[in-house]
Amino acid sequence: IAVHLEEQVEPQFVTIQVPSVLERFVEIRTEGVFIPLEDVIKAHLTDLLRGRIIVDSCTYRIIRHAGLDIQEDDTKNLLSQIESSLKKRKWGEAVRMDVEKDISPTLLHFLSNRLDLDDFTIFKLDGLMDSTAFMKFKNYQSFMQIHDKSFKPYYYPELEEGIFEALKEKDYLLYHPYDDFSMVVDMVRLASRDPAVLAIKQVLYRVSGDSSIVRALLEAVENGKQVTVLVELKARFDEENNILWARRLEKSGCHVIYGFHGMKTHSKITLIIRRELTGIKRYVHLGTGNYNDKTAKLYTDYGLLTSNDTMANEASMFFNILSGYVTEQEMKKLVVAPYQLRNTIVEKINREIDAAQNGFRAYICIKVNSLLDPVMVEKLYEASVAGVKIDLIIRGICCLRPGVKGVSENIRVVSIIGKYLEHSRVYYFFNHGQEELYLASADLMTRNLDRRIEIMFPIEDKAHKAYILGHLTTYLNATEGAQMLLPSGHYISPIQKGFEYDAQVVFEHLKAFKGLQYSEQFKRQYMK
Repeated sequence: IAVHLEEQVEPQFVTIQVPSVLERFVEIRTEGVFIPLEDVIKAHLTDLLRGRIIVDSCTYRIIRHAGLDIQEDDTKNLLSQIESSLKKRKWGEAVRMDVEKDISPTLLHFLSNRLDLDDFTIFKLDGLMDSTAFMKFKNYQSFMQIHDKSFKPYYYPELEEGIFEALKEKDYLLYHPYDDFSMVVDMVRLASRDPAVLAIKQVLYRVSGDSSIVRALLEAVENGKQVTVLVELKARFDEENNILWARRLEKSGCHVIYGFHGMKTHSKITLIIRRELTGIKRYVHLGTGNYNDKTAKLYTDYGLLTSNDTMANEASMFFNILSGYVTEQEMKKLVVAPYQLRNTIVEKINREIDAAQNGFRAYICIKVNSLLDPVMVEKLYEASVAGVKIDLIIRGICCLRPGVKGVSENIRVVSIIGKYLEHSRVYYFFNHGQEELYLASADLMTRNLDRRIEIMFPIEDKAHKAYILGHLTTYLNATEGAQMLLPSGHYISPIQKGFEYDAQVVFEHLKAFKGLQYSEQFKRQYMK
């Protein structure tokens, strides 16, 4: 809280930090009436500043640069460098300031000068600052009656009976949070206790504070398994948490890799190596989201459980690359950034362009969090001009403008914002009817394509393809929670089609629907 005080010589200014150790909201009656803590403090400024004349006051909030100053040439000291940089983060350069809408010119001038901020980095807010504080209300008794009805995710009964035996028969495609993330945790936990399991290898980017996955890995080490874990220390805002887990894992005897030189490792992959009667067998989990059992209840993400020999062998090759045992390897199934991912996506877009130019049906559907990479934007424009029909489901930032005459008339962009954060990445190419569908850890951002270790992997099972195409169809037809991007850059609600629905609500009700009819509907509606 900034306070302007009247003095005889010249005005003075005081700043009062709102205590983070106290609850953000003060309940003043049992009926569930709350006042923000900062408003309570402002109402009692005369008690805090006795004998001073208060001219004005204003709540403000500073957002600081959160980047870490790390010299990655010295990889031996990466962990200690990150720890040292974390201590300095709260003193980082101010890059933005939020202030009350009716702040006085005097206080605004004082704050902007002190923080060296200009008009472009100062935002006047009409309402509460740091609205994440509203999450507190879910814990108040007064609001229990308006909680969402409890939703129980689906757990495949055959996996409950025996994961490894089930995976010998077929692959399993999971869609969280509608499918229970516990199936992934249980796979690692079972592996940690199974006498036949020799080794577990995993990449951890973001894990929860009380991680079931990490506890299972620690148990595996205690049970004599060889455990190799890459812990990405540079996962922004999770650095401290990851350092704690990395140290615990290393202390237990786990082989810990502290990231990949010069790049973040953003891949989502687990490899379990098991000795069986027929020889060594490998089991793999590949996903679009983190191994975080808390966010897995809030984020939509796909995961594939498989024992496919080619996929499993390439998973081993991938971990050998991370360990530094081998250099880049050519793979048939897995597409790895920054080595092949960008070129592979461009090649597949070019193939659709060639098909359209030769009079054949051509279609692309991509679902990602963000589309920022200039090369990809230009390539999709080129495809649109050639006649390729393109549907993009982009939750966040989209630097492509759809529907621009002569540039992007064949492109539609939809954003889905709902109870769950849309986090999955899907890449679909019609390919002359030989449909190709991939899941990935990577968005269409330059950092993901060029400066991160990412994995894109194919979905080849016909039923699994239909399952995902059904999801895409549902998203593209949704009316509730959906927004369509206009050529102007503005978003509008979709035109009502006679049947209104929220895609996420549909998935909650249907849980694990997989009908092949969705694939046919997808083709009829979007590939004319």
